[in-house]
Amino acid sequence: MISIVRVSSIIETEPVDAPPPKFLNAVVLGYTRLSPEDLLDKLQEIEARLGRRRTTRNAPRVIDLDLILHGANRRRTPRLTLPHPRYREREFVMRPLREIWPTASQSLRPTPRANGRAGWGWRGRGAGRD
Repeated sequence: MISIVRVSSIIETEPVDAPPPKFLNAVVLGYTRLSPEDLLDKLQEIEARLGRRRTTRNAPRVIDLDLILHGANRRRTPRLTLPHPRYREREFVMRPLREIWPTASQSLRPTPRANGRAGWGWRGRGAGRD
């Protein structure tokens, strides 16, 4: 269902648009055949199992799993916007993302290598480099 390829370090940051306490942030890159909406459903199921209760926007929460990118998919619905509209402005996203995908600021879409091995390549600038 989901193949995890890389996981960043965990970083602690001050909250943005939310009350304290500090947040622990990480980024996971992987592959899935799930649609963006189905993947979002799975992420929200995980949040619920870990005790997240959705109350008001930006309320304190025990877990927050965001879908930032899903290949080249773009969405703008009441439920899901892809890519995440503010991810490039948020260092708590970009710092761990750059750690595991160094050219993230140059490309929006990780692509599998042509030889089918697990890993990441990039389209455009830097294509074929890890």
